[in-house]
Amino acid sequence: MDTPVATPNRHGADGTTGRVRVLYVDADCDDITAVKETLTGSADEFTVTVCETADDALNALEDASYDCVVSEYRLPDRDGIELLSVVRDQSFDLPFLLFTDDGDESVASDAISAGVTDYVTKTPLSEQTELLRQRITSAVARYQEESDILDRMTDAFFAVDENWEFTYANERGRRVIGRAMAVDGDTTDLLGQNIWEAVPSIEGTEFSKQYRQAMTQQEPASFEAYFEPLQTWFEVSVYPSPTGISVYFRDITERHKHEEEIRGRERTLREIYRVISRKDLNFEDKVERLLEIGQHALGTETAALSRIDGDMYVFEIVRDRRGAIEAGDAVPLDTTNCERAVVEEQTLVLADIAEDRPELAERAGYTEMGVSCYLGTPVVVDGSVYGTFCFYGTEPRDSFSEWEVTLVELMGNWVSYEQERERREQELTRERNRLEKFASVVSHDLRNPLNVAFGRLTLVDEAYDGDPEHVEALQRSLERMDELIDDVLALARGGHKVIDATEASLDDIITAAWDTVESSDATLERADTDARITGDQTRLQQLFENLFRNSVEHGSSQTAADESDDPVTVRVGTLPDGRGFYVADDGPGIPEDTREKVFERGYTTSDDGTGFGLAIVSEIVDAHGARITISESEDGGTRFDVTGIQIE
Repeated sequence: MDTPVATPNRHGADGTTGRVRVLYVDADCDDITAVKETLTGSADEFTVTVCETADDALNALEDASYDCVVSEYRLPDRDGIELLSVVRDQSFDLPFLLFTDDGDESVASDAISAGVTDYVTKTPLSEQTELLRQRITSAVARYQEESDILDRMTDAFFAVDENWEFTYANERGRRVIGRAMAVDGDTTDLLGQNIWEAVPSIEGTEFSKQYRQAMTQQEPASFEAYFEPLQTWFEVSVYPSPTGISVYFRDITERHKHEEEIRGRERTLREIYRVISRKDLNFEDKVERLLEIGQHALGTETAALSRIDGDMYVFEIVRDRRGAIEAGDAVPLDTTNCERAVVEEQTLVLADIAEDRPELAERAGYTEMGVSCYLGTPVVVDGSVYGTFCFYGTEPRDSFSEWEVTLVELMGNWVSYEQERERREQELTRERNRLEKFASVVSHDLRNPLNVAFGRLTLVDEAYDGDPEHVEALQRSLERMDELIDDVLALARGGHKVIDATEASLDDIITAAWDTVESSDATLERADTDARITGDQTRLQQLFENLFRNSVEHGSSQTAADESDDPVTVRVGTLPDGRGFYVADDGPGIPEDTREKVFERGYTTSDDGTGFGLAIVSEIVDAHGARITISESEDGGTRFDVTGIQIE
């Protein structure tokens, strides 16, 4: 007979606080009298209900709540161990004491195996009844303490036996199970109910799968799962035993919401980065994408980048789900909320305009356009407010979160930065164009008379038998002037940052550069140059030309004075990990105390040098966002290392 055991009533079935309710099972009238006198005469601590058979006891447990069961071993219908086994099937922790002289060590062993709380002998009865009272008091106190601990647990808890019937649930567990129960959520008679019948919605879920697996395999399990009927995430730990499973679970819905919010924010930031890093989109396209991202994140109908034009507010780039506003529309500035962001020069956050800033509710933006919530940040360009980057809607909100405010400020700051950068690029372009035009005019005006001088020098050389030394000196001077013009043009046209870098063969650039150098009998050696380099190919070739020319001219100067010296050898190769490249020679080298000066415009140690060659190299390196350093080569000459230019 599987009779459900009622939940223990810690305050007594009769409602008297502090009284322990005992169910005493025995058929011996004399023993019953002695036990009742001992228990009920103890400062009114106990109430005792007597049953003479095991079946009567099980019926009593079904009808009422008890704090403890005390049973004789020998009963008319079955023995005390069998009664204990039935009680334990229904309640794993209800105190059960065996009070008997019938039995031996095997009986005591069986009782312990069945989960008896205590075993007390009856002889001598007058003394042992007092011991029984003490043991009951101790067992009930311990049981109530354990139950209180379970009830105070932050985790919900329940236990079912091997038949999937509830044997215990703490208060939190009862509340959750009650919400999940199909009928009315009443957990008064929860104990003894089958979990699959009491909570049918659990069938087919991860919960039922894990519970059955733990019961079958007798292995603990921990998992997180979403329970659709309660729209709740739970963290669950399942501990099996031969007689059932114990389940601890807690609501982690808020944690999951928080984690999902973080994942959503990360996705938003990645989307922003992908937009602003795209080279195929212009500024307007990028701003429109950012407005779309912000609109989705904030859930507003309208998003706009606007500029201030006198006392007018001009919509430059707009996303309006209502279709009420288009790019190019303009309204008086003092009718908008943006006017406050402009004047105060700080982010304006209005979740409910009528509530937060009642004076703004009198403006046309609220009365005519229906703007009820607003979040906008000023766009500042070169220290002055250009306009606003804002989002607004027609329904008031509870609030804008710190994350939402930060998101709008982040995008607004990027817009400010891009506006400043674009303005500076335009100014630099105009300045560069003016400088290049000036350099072209100057070089043209210089080259015309220079070409005339070259022509006349040729005629003089042919017509007169003059001093060839003077003619050669004049020839060198004119050639140096020509080189100066080329170098000045290179400096004037260079210097600006490389924006549209392309990939090319490093070997091809090196070959093209070496072919332009009058290298006489100088030698070029390469190491690991079968690679791809990313940058401005024309300017990179000029960089190599100037470095090669520097090595050949300065490395060969010593050779001209001393015919025993070997011709200069120039070596070029790549640096480890694609960090850049080097150009080295075995010439006389550059003294350490003058290495910083060689990149200055006009600095040269050669009578024939213009002083612009390495300055041009430095300009090209800077334009690529790279760095160049000078050191002594392995052969005692000069080595230039260029790092920061991508090589693969």
